[in-house]
Amino acid sequence: MRRHSDGIGFLGITTLVLFLALTAFPVLAQSDVPADDLRKAWGFDVLISDGGIGAGGFYWREITPTIAGFISLSVSESKDSQEKEYMTIWGEKFVPGKINRFLVVPLQIGAQYRLFKDQIMDNFRPFISVGIGPSLIYASPYEQSFFKALGSGKAYHTLGGFIGAGAYVGSDPSNLVGVNFRYYFVPYFSGITSMIDAEKTTSEDDLHFRRKKQFGGFFITFTFGSMR
Repeated sequence: MRRHSDGIGFLGITTLVLFLALTAFPVLAQSDVPADDLRKAWGFDVLISDGGIGAGGFYWREITPTIAGFISLSVSESKDSQEKEYMTIWGEKFVPGKINRFLVVPLQIGAQYRLFKDQIMDNFRPFISVGIGPSLIYASPYEQSFFKALGSGKAYHTLGGFIGAGAYVGSDPSNLVGVNFRYYFVPYFSGITSMIDAEKTTSEDDLHFRRKKQFGGFFITFTFGSMR
C-alpha cells in the first residue's frame, strides 16, 4: 500500500489534532460549574450519504452547560458524481468506466454549542457543531472484489472538516441519542483518478480520466452513546 499526502503531512496533522484534544479539553473544562455536573459520553455514529452508509465512534465531553468538545473517527464511502450504477440479468451491480473505489476516514476534533438551553426542555437539545482534522482517503481498484482490492489500494492524506446542526433527544441521563446534519469538506486538490471521462474519451486509444477532488458532502449522522 502506497501513501500520498496533499499539503501538510498526515502524521503531523494527526499529532497536532491529538495534542489539541489532550490539552484543550482539560483547560476548557476549568469552568465555574462543578465537575460532577459536567457529563462525558462514549458511543458510535451511523452515517448516511449519497455514497452509502458509514460508521464511526466518538468521545464527547461537556465543557460548560452549553459547550461540549468531542473527538471522532469514522469511515464511509465516497463516489464520483458521474457514476451510474447498472445491474446485470444475474443481479450483479456494476458502474461502467469506474476505476477506483474510495473510503474516507476522517479524524475530527470539534465543538458543539447547545441552542436555546433555557427555552427548551431537556428532552430535546438542539445544537450546532464544527470539526476539523486529518482525513485518510483510501483508493482501491474497482475491477477487483471489495475485500481483495483493499490489499492493493493506495492511501492519500489531507486535511478536512465539517459544519453541522442537530439535536439530542430523550431525558434519560445515561444515554446520548440524537441526529446531526453535517456537511464535510475533504478536499484533495491534485485529484485522484476515479473513472473514465465518457464525454472526452473517443476510443480505447484516446482515454481520458476524471479526477475526484472533493471527498466530503452532506451526511445524516445518527448518534448512540452512553453517558456518565
